[in-house]
Amino acid sequence: MEIRDNLLDRIAEAEREGWLGEIEGLRVSLAGAESKIEQIDSTVPGRPVHLGLLAPRPASPE
Repeated sequence: MEIRDNLLDRIAEAEREGWLGEIEGLRVSLAGAESKIEQIDSTVPGRPVHLGLLAPRPASPE
């Protein structure tokens, strides 16, 4: 949430200063931060979270 708030502040600053090239990049970053916040908010409390850990490979025949 702090990152999102900081990005909003930086977008406002870029708009005030006329830094047009910065605005688009900041908006892309903002969209990513908001997406991550939505993912976090959509998780069910107490439910296991998939961490994306790799499973061991089966032993190969030698």
